[in-house]
Amino acid sequence: MKQTEILANILRRTRIAELNPMQRRMAEIPSRGTFTLLAPTGSGKTIAFAIPFLKSIAPAKGQIQGVVIAPSRELVLQIAEVLRPIATGLKTVAFYGGHSMQEETNSLSVTPDIIVATPGRLLDHLKRGHLDLGTVSSLVLDEYDKALELGFADEMKRVCRRLTGLRLVILTSATPLAAIPEYLPAKDPQTIDFSESDTPRRCMQVVRVESPSRDKLTTLSDLLHSLPNGRVIVFVNHRESAERIYDSLKKEHLPIGLYHGGLDQNDRENAIVQLANGSTPVLISTDLGARGLD
Repeated sequence: MKQTEILANILRRTRIAELNPMQRRMAEIPSRGTFTLLAPTGSGKTIAFAIPFLKSIAPAKGQIQGVVIAPSRELVLQIAEVLRPIATGLKTVAFYGGHSMQEETNSLSVTPDIIVATPGRLLDHLKRGHLDLGTVSSLVLDEYDKALELGFADEMKRVCRRLTGLRLVILTSATPLAAIPEYLPAKDPQTIDFSESDTPRRCMQVVRVESPSRDKLTTLSDLLHSLPNGRVIVFVNHRESAERIYDSLKKEHLPIGLYHGGLDQNDRENAIVQLANGSTPVLISTDLGARGLD
């Protein structure tokens, strides 16, 4: 796609009035090479990597040209929703666990130009012989640090080794990476560092609350009861912690919801709907949700 078309689509078809500095910087990178984008959640990095990614893709020609891999279903759906209105004339499909495999297979009856997928589901399609990724020239590994933390290193390696024609590789991460993985082309890799971007912090007040006890449940309960009415998201590190906190606060009759990757897709979607409409204004979520709920 031409960059002028991409930028026009962003300004016309999204809620963005103007590009932020990170997005403008990413618009300047060439359509060939290996790049690491360091940026915090909520900084607009999906638009940022979409510009060079789409710029590297030719008009629809009946073959898969670009792949975006993300560690969660929510991120996959979010990325696909951002790309579709920008990538005019290109077919974008989303593959993720919990989605109908038959529906995804049917979507391949007309070969897509772009696939956005979780590592495991993309590998599943490859094993079944549904896809040929030999034509892919552009790859984004979004939230690469989180994907490693969640144990997707092997799946990503097995998928990426099928990508023999890569010219553009973009890895995004909220934290610095030790090295580019050996299964990716890494000649003269460049790091674009916006990790100190204050975009999500401009309207944020950070307050530290000390807990008198090691188990912070009572302190958390007191804090939630003291907050003014409004929507609240409580992030924790693990599913087990989310379940325990949810069960404890539920016994106190707090209007509370639960969100983590172990729940069915319908349950996760319902939790978000109920948070949005205020019927359960408190949501307990694993920290992965921080990288997809927006």
